[in-house]
Amino acid sequence: MLLWIFSVFCAKTPNILRYITFRTSAALVTAFLISFFCGPAFIRSVKRLQKEGQPIRSDNGLDRHFWEKKGTPTMGGALLLIALLASTALWANWHNLAVWLVLGVTVGYGGIGFVDDFLKLARNDPKGLRGTYKLLLQSGIALAAVYGAQGLWPESVASHVAFPFFKNLALDLCWAFPLFAAFVIVGSSNAVNLTDGLDGLAIVPVIIGTACFGLISYLVGHAKFSLYLHIAFVPGVGELCILCGALIGASLGFLWYNAPPAMIFMGDTGSLALGGAIGMTSVLVKHEIVLAIIGGLFVIEAVSVILQVGYFKLTGKRIFLMSPIHHHFEKKGWEEPTIVVRFWIISVMFALAGLSTLKLR
Repeated sequence: MLLWIFSVFCAKTPNILRYITFRTSAALVTAFLISFFCGPAFIRSVKRLQKEGQPIRSDNGLDRHFWEKKGTPTMGGALLLIALLASTALWANWHNLAVWLVLGVTVGYGGIGFVDDFLKLARNDPKGLRGTYKLLLQSGIALAAVYGAQGLWPESVASHVAFPFFKNLALDLCWAFPLFAAFVIVGSSNAVNLTDGLDGLAIVPVIIGTACFGLISYLVGHAKFSLYLHIAFVPGVGELCILCGALIGASLGFLWYNAPPAMIFMGDTGSLALGGAIGMTSVLVKHEIVLAIIGGLFVIEAVSVILQVGYFKLTGKRIFLMSPIHHHFEKKGWEEPTIVVRFWIISVMFALAGLSTLKLR
């Protein structure tokens, strides 16, 4: 908005607003302040509306969840989205298509999550929206966003998937690329959703992953840096740094109230939206496989569910005491803060491994 205001009403835009690094920092601080200072009023409001809070499964073998977390409100993701949208609108370039595409996926997935959370509350049932409907809606939004992004990529890399650790190894998927990209976006969204099972567990890895892709988007959008690092150059995606900064700031403000013991849950409104934002960003900057490394914790959580369900259908037995895998460690007697902090450490290690691929080629 500020860039637009100066371009329309002023003869010259201040040089400082031309720097992506400044606007990224400003977006981060702005989103944090919105999320932090609006948090108490938002929590009071949703508590009045929700009364009994998020429905908790009482048959999951973790009875303390039912008693300790009962009454905690959900839909905290709405606060995240408000802070993200306001800060991005203020500091980002409105003429940048990449920003609009990521925001479109984020808001769309947040809307799906909102419906899911609303149904859980209205029915007092933790099941919510049917999984089939969610996947269909997510896939439709992802495909639309990927087709909308076709004009952003240079023709030489538009349908290619680059492999980390190799300078010139890329696979041309041709017509199948949109399907692959949609799979990445939907998979990222649902992996974050599965990770969001303990207080503060998902939001810190989201912050870490977003910071990594903020850096990657800056490098990919800079001709000299991309040439030096032997990565695809995609004009304009450097502006995604501002959105990533806003997402980090909004998440930090939310973490203040989501840290154990949580005063509010982000719900599917937040987890689906945040996962979709990271997934779409990875597609736009042509680092889809690196996402699987940086988001390794999310991959582990998702794979633990897939293995558990698949093995149980085949044999009638379970691999883990409970899935996703963070609940397995709860059943083994680990305290919740111990699991959360250790998983944060794992997330940092995956992020460092993912960033190392930028140079190790």
